[in-house]
Amino acid sequence: MSESLDPQLMRGSLDLLVLSVLADGPRYGYRIGQSLKESSGSLVNVQAGTLYPLLHRLENDKLIKASWDDSTGRRRKWYELTPAGRRRLKQQALQWQEYADCLRRILAPVLEPPPKPA
Repeated sequence: MSESLDPQLMRGSLDLLVLSVLADGPRYGYRIGQSLKESSGSLVNVQAGTLYPLLHRLENDKLIKASWDDSTGRRRKWYELTPAGRRRLKQQALQWQEYADCLRRILAPVLEPPPKPA
């Protein structure tokens, strides 16, 4: 297994991954990246130069909302899902499930070991 996933493979799913992390509750940017890395077993390692523009785009699209907080002694921008973001997450999750099932069916002959001789 590889140390991380090919960025080309992740390109179409980063929105879904970030929205999924935020479904568990608000997080600040660095923590979103860490949650992705931890929950993927270090296969998903999104760099700040990719994550923050994505967060800004999701915010502009009204899928997440952001607020500043400094109650921890450090000023951080927290992100959380909006109702539209929850709807998009559900929609994309269903689409990706169908796509993953399709890939499994198509790739099964390649990935399964050949039958043992009788």
